[in-house]
Amino acid sequence: MITFEHVTKQYADGTVAIEDVSFTVEEGTTTVLVGPSGCGKTTTMKLVNRLEDPTEGTVYRDGTPLSEFDRIDLRRNTGYVIQEIGLFDHMTVGENIATVPRLNGWDEDEIDARIDELLELMDLPPESYREQHPPELSGGQRQRVGVARALASDPDVLLMDEPFGALDPITRESLQDEFLKIQAELDTTILFVTHSIDEALKMGDRIAIFDVGEVVQYDTPQAILDEPKNEFVEDFIGSDRPLKKLKVTQVEDVMSPPTEEVATAGGVADATAPVQSDGGSTVSPLEPTDTALSALSRLVASEDGRLPVVEDGDVVGTVSDEDIRRSNAGDKP
Repeated sequence: MITFEHVTKQYADGTVAIEDVSFTVEEGTTTVLVGPSGCGKTTTMKLVNRLEDPTEGTVYRDGTPLSEFDRIDLRRNTGYVIQEIGLFDHMTVGENIATVPRLNGWDEDEIDARIDELLELMDLPPESYREQHPPELSGGQRQRVGVARALASDPDVLLMDEPFGALDPITRESLQDEFLKIQAELDTTILFVTHSIDEALKMGDRIAIFDVGEVVQYDTPQAILDEPKNEFVEDFIGSDRPLKKLKVTQVEDVMSPPTEEVATAGGVADATAPVQSDGGSTVSPLEPTDTALSALSRLVASEDGRLPVVEDGDVVGTVSDEDIRRSNAGDKP
């Protein structure tokens, strides 16, 4: 757990980067720091591995002030991923990933096993990528290697500063999706810096919205979309807030109980099969973890006004456009 308690950072030239910032990052969660350029989000993240120290206030890690940690030991137990990636071009992919474990004195067999494990996790087969050098890789592949290197020593905390910002939109979205799957397998506390509210809403368990060195709202994505604290937050979210809500709302949160027809044995068999669309293609049944936006898209493509929600072969609910509209208005189905 990481706690910021009334933290202020003022530089020697008098610039106040952040002022009286307080919030807590729960263990094993992803907290996204988001806001316009120069608002203090990167400075806040750098306090966590003591690249910067606060002028006032205290940052705690599991209840211990960071000032009591040795800087080098702290950084070796804190993964760090930046937009520029920072891989060593003269080293192979495997050697890049092994950097911190070697500094920490790991056995070579342990290091080899960890390299292979992380490359598999990043969908980079070791037999194909371990001996390659960073210039031989695409931007997305280099970014995966950068994440693997940050995770190599199994850190308790992972810092990510605009990690996907330099990538094209398609690669960026693909890596976001992959990282969400990876995070589900990890027990790592993550601070993620971005200037994109869409990325924050997608990646964060909680979001800290910054404005000129101040945290103006710290909450879950759903709560921020439902109840923006002030005009700045509303403007930062944008005029398409209802659409953004559909992206962060899951089907299980809007679905209705199965209809009587679907609840019958024959109905279940029919409901778990793909639905024929008006364009002649098929629309797959929904899953509870699909987004409401995905559900709305499939409803538009299908000829039915209501689609089944299937989990482990059983129909657990149904969704209509009315369910989605009601949820987006803040009402429960």
